[in-house]
Amino acid sequence: MIIIPARLASTRFPGKILADIHGLPMVIATAKRVQNLDDVAIAADTEEVVKLASDYGFKAILTSQDHQSGTDRINEAASKLNLSENEIIVNVQADEPFIEEAVVKSVIERAKRTDAMITSACKKIDLLHVKDPNLVKVILDTNKNAIYFSRSVIPYDREGGFEDYFGHIGLYAFRKKALETFCALPYAPLEHIEKLEQLRALYHGYTIAMVEVESQSFGIDTKEDLERALHFFK
Repeated sequence: MIIIPARLASTRFPGKILADIHGLPMVIATAKRVQNLDDVAIAADTEEVVKLASDYGFKAILTSQDHQSGTDRINEAASKLNLSENEIIVNVQADEPFIEEAVVKSVIERAKRTDAMITSACKKIDLLHVKDPNLVKVILDTNKNAIYFSRSVIPYDREGGFEDYFGHIGLYAFRKKALETFCALPYAPLEHIEKLEQLRALYHGYTIAMVEVESQSFGIDTKEDLERALHFFK
């Protein structure tokens, strides 16, 4: 099951999930990108978005407006959908209307093979973008599991010449039981410092399995991002 958390009151770009993406509201454009991979549901925080999803033929669940993260929102939606504890639930962000189907499929396939709490994705990034704090970096171990995520440049290249940086793609797969466990974990100091909720899992000793993919997609956090995406993917 793919669940798209759809929060209307975005801080940096209010109402962005309704922004026009080539004739479709952003959240609907995202849902259509992944609808051939699995059942799709939209976890909304307003009746307006529930109705919008229904108008386009997508299942929608009204969730609390008080959730602190999209993961908490999809956890509530998964509970209301009465999914089995072993169901793989994929959190596809509503602001990824250009996410490639192959990327999501790769995450689903690794999630089927791992007992990690979370499965996510990363891609190689060039040196021009590695210092951007909005582009989260990740370092991996020999088993392609995440060691750490940061908005800073990691690893620090003391001697110069290192180029194998990985950028994190905000795509998460959990089994339902693991999703419930994650949402019940205490808030982690590292999560607060970096403003990255996936660090909660690492802080408490859980594993995040990663899959390396090729992707040109990026999350749309600002109006400038939207303009850049529309130009790039025209």
